[in-house]
Amino acid sequence: MIEQKEEISEFTIDQIPEEQNIQDIIFNLMADPNLAPINYFNDFSEETVDVASMANDETDETGIFSSENGQLMAMTTHALHHHLEIDPQKATEMLIARAVRKMICFGAVPEAVSSFLYHINIADPNGQYIASGAKNGLVNACNKFNIKLTDRKIRFDSFSAHGPVSPTIIVSLMGSVPDKDRIVTHSLKKKGNNIFMIGGSYDDINSSEYLEFYHEISESPLPVFDIDVEVGLHAVMKRLIAEGLLSSANPVGKGGLFFSLLRAGMPSGFGFDITTDAEIRKDAFLFGEAMGRIVVGVDLTKVDDFVDLMLSLKVPFFALGHVTKGEIRIDDESFGYIDKMTPSN
Repeated sequence: MIEQKEEISEFTIDQIPEEQNIQDIIFNLMADPNLAPINYFNDFSEETVDVASMANDETDETGIFSSENGQLMAMTTHALHHHLEIDPQKATEMLIARAVRKMICFGAVPEAVSSFLYHINIADPNGQYIASGAKNGLVNACNKFNIKLTDRKIRFDSFSAHGPVSPTIIVSLMGSVPDKDRIVTHSLKKKGNNIFMIGGSYDDINSSEYLEFYHEISESPLPVFDIDVEVGLHAVMKRLIAEGLLSSANPVGKGGLFFSLLRAGMPSGFGFDITTDAEIRKDAFLFGEAMGRIVVGVDLTKVDDFVDLMLSLKVPFFALGHVTKGEIRIDDESFGYIDKMTPSN
């Protein structure tokens, strides 16, 4: 029997003083190559897709293409190396949840996923443990999210001659777009629109870019993640999209809430004016990468219907603020303008 390794337990958030200089954090994290705006230089959009119906092709990380019969399809690829050696099942479930969440926010229906493991030695007990746990995570996540696992296999590769490298799992998720008129893109749409966060808030900065890049702490547990919460959140998003209540939708991902909003504002040049949760550490609220959270934009004419539906669904949500013409404000403090944070500036 392959035994699971002990969970990383050395780090707790109490070891980090709560940061008050948010400007300094943002300034430093902007140099992190894993965060915006570095990933905006490449655009490989499918030319055959009707960009007018795609809101100027603002598809963020979800690639859209048209099949020969005219059906719009979606595809997204995600990778993870965090904790694959410690808890491969949970890490893999979280990776699948991220990919599915991204596609659900767009208005697509996840259909099937394939996977690939890099840098493991299947002849070694540790490699066997990772492969077995990752497969269990894939099977469980596919069952939870009702998607097919192609071949029911994890294909793997090993590069022993390259020296020690972290085991990494890569997943590619394919989906369909049932109604192109219900597509919800990631970019902020109009000055004055309300911004809400669906899901709870957590004093959690585990495995975040903020913790690793700013504080240089690479060993910490996985961020908050509950696969059943994700399933419920996806059902809520499907309902909101079906009712036509959203103008934009973004999972809180790399860089936390702040960088998720920054990525949403860059395509249109809009900024945001938000208020943080007084019960949560400001650094965790803005830069933590806990799962189970989605930021949505709602047109002023639809706010009442949105609030009524959310209350009826008994899902936690938080009024963050509103879209601005370009200024970025947090708790009534100005952090400049979004056009000064784009690659050309």
